[in-house]
Amino acid sequence: MRDSLGLIETKGLVPAIEAADAMCKAANIELIGYENVGSGLVTVMVKGDVGAVNAAVESGIEAAQKVGTVVSHRVIARPHNDIEKIASQHRA
Repeated sequence: MRDSLGLIETKGLVPAIEAADAMCKAANIELIGYENVGSGLVTVMVKGDVGAVNAAVESGIEAAQKVGTVVSHRVIARPHNDIEKIASQHRA
């Protein structure tokens, strides 16, 4: 995986969808998919160049907080190639 990886975890599906929508509109990134973690937690994953992913995640956090709760977020600038094995299991 040469692209950066961006993750936002929310409490509930609605803020996760709101975050995904805002991220896709904010920057030139690719929506990888989402994971329903359990206990109401949903993680949205995106990839792209590091600047675009940073901008997208910031926008996604802001949008999700307007309708729900953001539990955590992370941008990994250059994830190890093996991370692709995990992310590819959750394709949109």
